[in-house]
Amino acid sequence: MNVLVLGSTGFVGKNLVTRLRKDGHCVSAAQRSTGVDLRDYGQTLALLRETSPQVVYNLASHGGSVHYVKTKAAEVYHDNVQMALNLYRAIAEVDNTIKVIQPFSNCSYPGKSSIQREEEWLDGDVHPSVFPFGNAKRSIYYISSCYAKQFGVKSVNLLLPNTYGPGDSEDPNHTHALNGMVIRMLKAKQENKKEFIVWGTGSPVREWAYIDDFVEMLVRGLDLDEMQYPLNVAQGKGYSIAESAKMIKELCGFQGELKFDTSYADGDPIKVLDNNNFVSKISNFTFYPHKQGIQNTILYYKKLFNMEQR
Repeated sequence: MNVLVLGSTGFVGKNLVTRLRKDGHCVSAAQRSTGVDLRDYGQTLALLRETSPQVVYNLASHGGSVHYVKTKAAEVYHDNVQMALNLYRAIAEVDNTIKVIQPFSNCSYPGKSSIQREEEWLDGDVHPSVFPFGNAKRSIYYISSCYAKQFGVKSVNLLLPNTYGPGDSEDPNHTHALNGMVIRMLKAKQENKKEFIVWGTGSPVREWAYIDDFVEMLVRGLDLDEMQYPLNVAQGKGYSIAESAKMIKELCGFQGELKFDTSYADGDPIKVLDNNNFVSKISNFTFYPHKQGIQNTILYYKKLFNMEQR
């Protein structure tokens, strides 16, 4: 199958490209850093005409930390929405049978949600800490719905939790949250620090998706005809930031004390996705054990930073 992956050099994108090629698909990859700016309609249109995909994975995203999203609110919202508008407009012009598969972050759920159920996805405002990014993802859903109604463009929209695992950035300020904590704690251990600062109170509960699980679900999207209204990809279990920090501390062998810096914003108090619809619609999906996923992530960064294996 001819597949185009947008956002192909990101954490999820590069893992997805590797998996798709391993499975025998013909994969074209595009990323702003490789010279394709999806905010430009002409470039987006030319890309689709050049690659002739049957499926587009829309992983292109402008995001970052809570602080970054807050300070760049207008840019974050504009860029994410503009890229989606250009993509769907180009598909309608080139070939409306091209299917779009795209993940939405669960930060697009209402900030008041505890257990996040699909039927409540749009029932309230997203949390103020992620207002631009969360609302951009909702807008992309509306864009996909409008293009489905007018042009018959099919989408598989998936709601996924925070991801983590081997292969992400080595910069703790530009990596996913759990990976960033692993990197910082490994370096704290290497430097024999007496304490490790956890950003926030440690009380927020998060569900985590190991990178292999994230990619597996995206690949399974190829076999789904359409899923316009988003489906939670979830195991329905979360861990507090403090629990995850203690798990990382144990597995990497850090001997210092964990301290919580409450000057950092916590974000949503709970982000755990309800998995009832997922269990009923997706068969034989086994999630990777969280503790083993953290262990794999620690081993990856130890090797990357040439740290001794213990």
